[in-house]
Amino acid sequence: MARVTLTDVGARAGVSRSTASLVIRGSEKIPAPTRQRVLRAADELGYVYNRQAAAMRQQRSYTVGLVVTDIRNPYFADLAMAVDAAIGAAGYQLLVGYSHNAVDRQRDLLEAFAQRRVDGVLVLPAVGEEKTLGAESLTSAGVPLVQVTRHLTDEFDYVGPDNVTAGRLLAGHLGSLGVSSVVFVGGPAASSSRAERLAGLADGLTGSGVHFDPRRSSIGPNIPEGGISAVAAVLDRGDLPDALVAYSDAIALGVYAELRRRGIRPGRDVAVAGFDDIALSSMQSPALTTVATHAEQVAREASRLLLRRIEGGDEAPARELVEPTLRIRASTTRWRRRG
Repeated sequence: MARVTLTDVGARAGVSRSTASLVIRGSEKIPAPTRQRVLRAADELGYVYNRQAAAMRQQRSYTVGLVVTDIRNPYFADLAMAVDAAIGAAGYQLLVGYSHNAVDRQRDLLEAFAQRRVDGVLVLPAVGEEKTLGAESLTSAGVPLVQVTRHLTDEFDYVGPDNVTAGRLLAGHLGSLGVSSVVFVGGPAASSSRAERLAGLADGLTGSGVHFDPRRSSIGPNIPEGGISAVAAVLDRGDLPDALVAYSDAIALGVYAELRRRGIRPGRDVAVAGFDDIALSSMQSPALTTVATHAEQVAREASRLLLRRIEGGDEAPARELVEPTLRIRASTTRWRRRG
């Protein structure tokens, strides 16, 4: 009995072979009625998709690697979920690894992806003393790589939020409230995102009469516990500014907790703001003013760029920035000058 082919499936379903192929590979680009018709035809004909054979023919594995630092940060969790959806819609499977913000572990993960012959990799770079991605194994294998939300080098593509603009947006809002002093708290010391947010904040506050010294900022891991330690460092040296700007909303959650522990009311005694607009931000009391940096859009754009690289092309490394959006809430609007 002759082997059933995709051409047979397409003919039975009344679609082209390429459409049948997309459906069988799991692409979500095909309308649901057509997809159901193709799957029904495949079932009726007894078609079995041989993914390994298809990959060998096309010299692809139809897998993509993703390295993120820490899934405890809701922004990174949203990013990973959105990448999975975008990659899956194109017929690829996603392999995820966590670097724990350690460059050595990141290098090991990238080498493992190269050994498994993934077609491309997205990486949210770990930041440390060693300013490298550790992507030599991918480079030698010709596997494309896109940096996401943080960047270490111009050698590879980068997609992330426009953090400088995000900082300026927040600066303009705080200046309009009449605050006289702002302190930036938290975030990894070597993070490009932190440097950009600080730069945007400083630029936006220049000439406003608001006292802001980037050198007075504190650092801390990008999780709520990092916010606790970062704001404690500020308060322990005797600083109580009119406004605290957290590196991220995850940091801001810890800022709220430490302020309350010390009897300081967030949003009333001191204005608090952050970056990212994670789902929990609007649920805080008071609701957190933040700048949305659109994890899902960043993920979609990064996935689109990586898929384009997988298809080939000799374009120079791209740098694509997603526009941020200011979300003004009670954590700043309820603030009143002390005394």
